[in-house]
Amino acid sequence: MHDPFPIPPWQWLSQAVQPFADYFHLTTLPLHIHEVVGSFLAYTFINKVIAPQVSMLLFPEKYSKFSAERKLNWDVHVVSLCQSSLINVLALWVMFADEERSNMTAQERVHGYTGAAGMIQGLATGYFLWDLMITLQNLRVFGIGMLAHATSALLVFSFGFRPFVNFYGCTFILYELSSPFLNFHWFFDKLDMTGSKPQLYNGIALLFTFFCCRLVWGTYQSVRVYQDVWRSMHNQPAFSASINIDALANGTASAVDAAAGHSAAPLKNDIMRFADDEFIPLWLGFTYLGSNLVLNTLNFYWFGKMIEAVRKRFQPAKEGRQKDKAIAMKSTGANGKVKISVEESEVRRRKGLDEDEPIAAVS
Repeated sequence: MHDPFPIPPWQWLSQAVQPFADYFHLTTLPLHIHEVVGSFLAYTFINKVIAPQVSMLLFPEKYSKFSAERKLNWDVHVVSLCQSSLINVLALWVMFADEERSNMTAQERVHGYTGAAGMIQGLATGYFLWDLMITLQNLRVFGIGMLAHATSALLVFSFGFRPFVNFYGCTFILYELSSPFLNFHWFFDKLDMTGSKPQLYNGIALLFTFFCCRLVWGTYQSVRVYQDVWRSMHNQPAFSASINIDALANGTASAVDAAAGHSAAPLKNDIMRFADDEFIPLWLGFTYLGSNLVLNTLNFYWFGKMIEAVRKRFQPAKEGRQKDKAIAMKSTGANGKVKISVEESEVRRRKGLDEDEPIAAVS
């Protein structure tokens, strides 16, 4: 399936990025660089312009009183909400509409390429590039965990331009199915709707989608990609000793070479046209699988934190006792004797939610 993006590649931009693509062996990046740049600029615009203006329009009292750090976090969640909603729809559409992708073999899932899957990788790469930039600029706010997530996600999706596991771009971007619910959960807290029924229903949907799409679907697909990559790393492409007769009739340069005896190998199909020698360097295999392992580990860690956070909002608050300092009291009895007594007062304090408890937008 060809790239369905309505705007064609910008020739000047493709030419400008060609040296970078050649150096890092990102063969298909020039075909999708306009989607990467466009996505990056769009999310930057949403973050800097759309999110603040719409938030002031919808929640003028709340948003105007936020601290600078809280506004930053709010705007980032708005971007995450927009991105996850868009990319989920597009990825699901490509998975159902792209017949070439659906019929890929194990070798094609590793080395194959379709324009539609490339579009998903281009749009996702632009977002993760923005995510990495905003995380580095505000590392104190978002922390090392989000930096590891942004870096791993950017690496994983960038490798698709080699192309390498281009097939799995749509598969793993479906992690984002839980992100809209995660963002709404965070918004409810900041709008003083903590413990409300909307947050309860949203919390149930959040835990369900996160468990299904990240832990179940994500782990299953990770096993599949490990298997495909492992087979491909040990696969030696077989070259036929005879000329592909069908190739001779297509009139291409490759057919002329084949007719002249310069090539005895069958011509690659359209899906494998960027596959080259179908060789996977060890560093590439281990880097990709390592990044994927980091993302999966973070998913399990964050799921535990989410259960804890959702439960905290709906369980009755515990009361803890805190004793004040002892107070000495002096009194005189009826017989004229002085009596000194020591009393300890108890103060009950309610353990509430930490107002700034971080529930990050995991993207």
